Amino acid sequence: MKQDPSKYGATFQMNVGPSSPYYYSTQSDFQMPENFTLGLPGYTCGAAHEVKPSRYSSDSGRRWTQVLRTWNVTCIYSQFISAATPKCCVSLSAFYNDTIVPCPKCSCRCQEQPGAKCVKYGETPSLLREKQDSNDATPEVVRCTQHMCPIRVHWHVKESYKEYWRVKMTINNLNIMKNYSQWNLVVLHPNFKSLYQVFSFNYEPLDQYGNINDTGMFWGIEYYNAMLLQEGDSGNVQTEILLHKDEDFTFREGWALPRRVLFNGDECVMPHPNDYPRLANYAHTKFIISSNIIIFPLLLLSIIIF
Repeated sequence: MKQDPSKYGATFQMNVGPSSPYYYSTQSDFQMPENFTLGLPGYTCGAAHEVKPSRYSSDSGRRWTQVLRTWNVTCIYSQFISAATPKCCVSLSAFYNDTIVPCPKCSCRCQEQPGAKCVKYGETPSLLREKQDSNDATPEVVRCTQHMCPIRVHWHVKESYKEYWRVKMTINNLNIMKNYSQWNLVVLHPNFKSLYQVFSFNYEPLDQYGNINDTGMFWGIEYYNAMLLQEGDSGNVQTEILLHKDEDFTFREGWALPRRVLFNGDECVMPHPNDYPRLANYAHTKFIISSNIIIFPLLLLSIIIF
């Protein structure tokens, strides 16, 4: 609904039982159909529950008609039902540390895992050379990597100013056989309440906890980057985010890095917090402290010997 209000809903009509209106107004034992499903991977639907009769318009809102009876069916999405393995991962880097933290190994699959299909750099998958049936589902073939994910999101802490700081975010499509149209990315970060500007992406905050605004949704601009193309030179989209430094801002302890990232509703695998890029002076301080702890027992031992 945030991404495209014109496409968040759909309607359809079906006839159940006799077509006579008299039947519906007099029969109290009408049996509602069961086992509803959306027909999409990952969705499960509950039983129908009767609610207050709804109204509909057949003349552009000039006249409204109340239906006889209304039922609601609630469907929920589960990433674990949709796929047995994750579909994306996150890598991290920052200007204050030379280390680039990659996606965790085997985030989505391992190369030697049964059923894993990947293509090495410089090779062309055989499926691209074969004629494909348009009615068949697109097979998932990814570029061979240590994480084996079709989507990689990279978060780079780019610059720090007096009152602002800048992040560059890149989404790479490593799926050789598939484009992603109308993609979206949801990111959780405590400084999003002070987000100042987003370049090259659409952005909308998601206020899930009242006044706490730490979650935002990004998606592409129509006719510019709303289509994330298959793996290759053009298989990426990127943006830069400018945020104001609020009272809690710090580069220490990985605070400038995202807490959660979701691509098209599926949560991405994050690196372990112990692997996050850290401030150089913080690492140096840790080294000095640990060195003093080691040196002190050695001095004590030498005094006892002499």
